[in-house]
Amino acid sequence: MTAIQQVLFEVDGHYLGHPYFVSGNALYNALARRVDDVAGRSLHVSHGLFVPGEYGEYPAAHSRDGYAGKLGMSLPEVAAYEDLFVFRDPGQRWLLDSRPRDAHNTHDLASHGGRLAFTDSVQFARPVEMRAHTRTMSWFLHCYLHTPDDTVLPLDEDVLDGIQVGGARNYGFGELSVADTQLVELDDLDYSGLADAGQGYQLEVVSPYVLGSESPHGDAQAVPWWWDVQGDLTGGLRQRTGRLVDGDDTYELELVDHGQVVNYGGDRPVETAVNGVLRVGTHSRLGFGEFRLRPAGRDRVESRKEAGGDE
Repeated sequence: MTAIQQVLFEVDGHYLGHPYFVSGNALYNALARRVDDVAGRSLHVSHGLFVPGEYGEYPAAHSRDGYAGKLGMSLPEVAAYEDLFVFRDPGQRWLLDSRPRDAHNTHDLASHGGRLAFTDSVQFARPVEMRAHTRTMSWFLHCYLHTPDDTVLPLDEDVLDGIQVGGARNYGFGELSVADTQLVELDDLDYSGLADAGQGYQLEVVSPYVLGSESPHGDAQAVPWWWDVQGDLTGGLRQRTGRLVDGDDTYELELVDHGQVVNYGGDRPVETAVNGVLRVGTHSRLGFGEFRLRPAGRDRVESRKEAGGDE
């Protein structure tokens, strides 16, 4: 059996770090201090994606449908492969249409002696007749853990609760508290949503894929052959640089940026889908190389079809 432990943290203080995600490397280092050496060596941690604590409904691809209450403040049930990505989609397509989607993809800023940090909540103004009132929305962080050692998971909430990520941690920044956690057996999930693929499949890059690393624990690698890209070795994929911090050492990374979509050129979609959850490539244990598989004929944003737009 292959299990992952999903964790939803509430952001309890201002956070000084990357605006789009908390790296698996940062989460790993925070957790490794709290577990024994055996667990620390085997632990694999995904990137953490920010989630607004808001009302929502299950996305069209989810195994359940309809209104889901304050979905952003707890983990939805997972019965099918598609259910794993409710909070892994940065578009937050589960939000109700009545919610200010653009504002929920943007953190408020706070200045601390000239250093800018992201706030743990955001306030929205009410209509003029209620100008003395505001509505507050808190931020959450979604990640998941897995390990080849089936004796390690699930980690206790006491281990997870109160970890800190980002900069200025010695000043109390970046504290996280556990809002919800659940264990998911990947082998037990329903993968029938991948069956209707007459036009093939597409891969969506959920977290950056490492092409090159200065770290002694990483190797240079090409884009996988089963990413059906055109042109040169990277097929014109958008690239960027990043950094990996290991104690006092900092290593430069060459990355294929997340959020891009490529065609799938392999012939084992279910196995590939599972590998995408567990991640591939250099530094995959630190959150890099996550992807999602979809039938190519399926619109990634289903509402476009309803609105009469192009697929």
